[in-house]
Amino acid sequence: MTRRHFALFAITLMIAALIAACGGAPGTTAPTAAPAPQPTTAPAPEGRKFTIGISNPFISSEYRTQMIQSLIEVNKEYMERGITNELVIESADTDVAGQIQQLQNLINKGVDAILVNPSDVNGLNDTLQEAINKGIIVISVDQELNTPGVYNVGIDQKEWAKISARWLAEKLGGQGNIVLIEGFPGHPANVARMEGVEEVLKEYPNIKVLGRETGRWDEATGQQVMSNFLASFPNLDGYWTQDGMAIGAMQAVLAANPSKWPVLVGEGRCQFLQLWDQRLKEDPNFETIAVANPPGVSPTGLRIAVNMLMGKQVDKSKLGGANGLSFVIPVPVIVTKDNFQEVFTTVCKDKPATYLLDGIMTDEEVQQFFVK
Repeated sequence: MTRRHFALFAITLMIAALIAACGGAPGTTAPTAAPAPQPTTAPAPEGRKFTIGISNPFISSEYRTQMIQSLIEVNKEYMERGITNELVIESADTDVAGQIQQLQNLINKGVDAILVNPSDVNGLNDTLQEAINKGIIVISVDQELNTPGVYNVGIDQKEWAKISARWLAEKLGGQGNIVLIEGFPGHPANVARMEGVEEVLKEYPNIKVLGRETGRWDEATGQQVMSNFLASFPNLDGYWTQDGMAIGAMQAVLAANPSKWPVLVGEGRCQFLQLWDQRLKEDPNFETIAVANPPGVSPTGLRIAVNMLMGKQVDKSKLGGANGLSFVIPVPVIVTKDNFQEVFTTVCKDKPATYLLDGIMTDEEVQQFFVK
């Protein structure tokens, strides 16, 4: 992500903040939990290069593909400056046991820091603690772990989900029948997101959830699940989903073309914005919402890891989250009918359909998390 694009998202984030101020979607802010004690990192001997490992247990997703590519690109900047070696990447579709093996491989290869996108809330704790005990910096990216000594870098996933859930509830006028399509049950981000959705729906007792099913964070699965829901509930008023499943779900609605379209939420991806644009040509009054879930939090985490390895002291007052070790990154953009055309025509103009709206902090920008 270039600085030009990051600047664009900073502008759209301000637009989103104005929407929130007017009673629309809330912004994402860092929690105020007191920071927990942190591991300290001594500066490396002059001239030593750092090795960073990546553990990714889910590759059947454009999000993860973009995440890995961005990690490689950002690490290349540090390689050219003589700060890091090539990344050690463990990336494959696997379960908790398989990710534990990924982490063991990284530990055995002697990496200095591990970025892990976790597949389970607690299942990796013992292995992560083993890495920490060996002096390895461990950062969970994209999904927050409440694990002693493990740092987190990512958006507030619960608040991220609440933005679109509240938009949906308000567009329904606080009443109606809906369905929910979630990601992998048990994954930290999905757990946080569904908790956020449930919190919002508690405020709207006249909205009834008729069904809830997993779409496995997969576009085709999301489409099939939505098709099943439409067949079971032909008078559905709305639905909430997340990530690439939102594309599949909308494709299912487009194929069914019901006489009354359900109110739906989308995804911050160019492909979804293309579907949005397509629907507007058929129904100029159509509107939805797309909240960016940026893959760029991972390369931002890499930047933070590099600075920690260089001996910079984390500013504890800037951390939040469940364990007080979370670098909470703002949602880069929220797309509504008010800024849809701007984002679609500017950001997606030269991007592939698979591109997720993103934002990667520069090395200068991550200095805000460190003691001056």
